Amino acid sequence: KGQAEKDYEFTMATGADEILAQMMQKQLDVALVPANVASVLYKKSQGEICVVDINTLGVLYLVTGDESVQGVSDLSDKTVYLTGKGTTPDYVLQYLLKVNGVESCSPEYKSEASEVSNILLQNPKETALLPQPFAMVTVLKSQKALKMISMNDAWEQSGNGSMVTGVTIVRKEFLNEHKDMIDIFIKEHKESVDQILADPQAGAALCVKYGIVADEKIAKEAIPMCNITCITGGEMKDALEGYLAVLYEMAPESVGDALPGADFYYCDWKE
Repeated sequence: KGQAEKDYEFTMATGADEILAQMMQKQLDVALVPANVASVLYKKSQGEICVVDINTLGVLYLVTGDESVQGVSDLSDKTVYLTGKGTTPDYVLQYLLKVNGVESCSPEYKSEASEVSNILLQNPKETALLPQPFAMVTVLKSQKALKMISMNDAWEQSGNGSMVTGVTIVRKEFLNEHKDMIDIFIKEHKESVDQILADPQAGAALCVKYGIVADEKIAKEAIPMCNITCITGGEMKDALEGYLAVLYEMAPESVGDALPGADFYYCDWKE
């Protein structure tokens, strides 16, 4: 509507690798990426990026029609379909299986979320790990033959804080030159989060308009389950440090083989 204090040009990518390359080449100033990818980029860029907020908490759900599966602890001797070996969903699943004492679960990796969804629709007794909105799409298509179990809840029950799915990063060079602009961006980011959570219907219409989700009904149902947020300052640092520490303990390469330094966290912004 042209009501923002600053002008923003947005672009969307299908994978984090594309965004990483553009940040390294200084083609982007700000990016929304998976939390562990931000840590990897910090290492690759020799500390030239920092995190300004957490934009998404847990978006992963177990989706199943198997009545015996009520949570992660019920996955013994089960096959779980998911995408992305060596990506966030894989690390989250492996961690939660470990803390719940599940040793005999068999992850089966597929190339795309739609492939995982089709497996469930053909056989609702199977179990899969899907992010939103793919989880909601699958459940609605199944006509209530499937249920969703929040992995965010399972993560919090493990005693290691919140799952941090997505963060907002900024090139430090740009931040140093335009701190006032980044502070306004964070403020407007927070306002946009508050607005979409207060009015998911309007948010759903925009999701369809900009090609994020094809169906408005699905978008409206999925938005409250996406854990969209805007966490800043010390709270951001504490949550993200805890999450990255868990990933580092499990698979150091998932965060760039080292935990980021204190300069990774931009905590100066005040609401």
